[in-house]
Amino acid sequence: MNETEPADPTAPAAKKRSGYRRLPVQQRREQLISVALALFASRPPEEVSLDDVAEASGASRPLVYRYFAGGKQQLYEAALRSAAEELTERFRLSVQGTPTEQLGAVLDGYFSFVAEHDAGYGALLRGGSVVETKRTTAIVDEVRRTALRRTLRYMGVREAGPRLTLLVRSWISVVEAAALSWLDEGRQIPPAELRDWLVDEFVAMTATAAGHDPQTAEVLAGLLALEGPGGRAALLLARLGALPADR
Repeated sequence: MNETEPADPTAPAAKKRSGYRRLPVQQRREQLISVALALFASRPPEEVSLDDVAEASGASRPLVYRYFAGGKQQLYEAALRSAAEELTERFRLSVQGTPTEQLGAVLDGYFSFVAEHDAGYGALLRGGSVVETKRTTAIVDEVRRTALRRTLRYMGVREAGPRLTLLVRSWISVVEAAALSWLDEGRQIPPAELRDWLVDEFVAMTATAAGHDPQTAEVLAGLLALEGPGGRAALLLARLGALPADR
């Protein structure tokens, strides 16, 4: 089924919006969401109007309202949800490799999304807009909860205590901040280097937290056992332990 743009009885057919193309319903909706993500990420959402979205997508304002009767707020929430759903799909991976290799694979998927959809990622995480609501906050929080659950699962943890949960949540915040900074600074660091640094950051943070929490210490011991004495985690901790105390 193809859409038909509502006719303006006061305008001759020759004066219809230039560049307008009829698209299948789902394709048009996805296009409007994609355009909205780019606009919401490039400037504060409150400064983006439905007219802006219509113009950038080559559609009419009535047509945008046909898909999003709730106006800009509904479109904003749909755009965030679209970005969130695609990002959480990148958290899936096969259970192969050592724990740090699996974690690195998750980060590869995460940064591939960031690189491919920088507008969507920025709109998803920057926040601070007057059009934010409990629903938009819940969309972002669900992404973080999914990341928390998946990370704990890769660590072999069924039920995390408060300190281990705090550790993983803190690391997720580091990943988010690193990704936003990476975009802001023009992607100067190669993604593979950024991935390896964040994996090492996780190991170092886990080792630090292990001194304060028996569950985290148990998780670290299990990680090191799976990695082996020559594994990435063991080698990192050995290097850190070899640093002189006065450095």
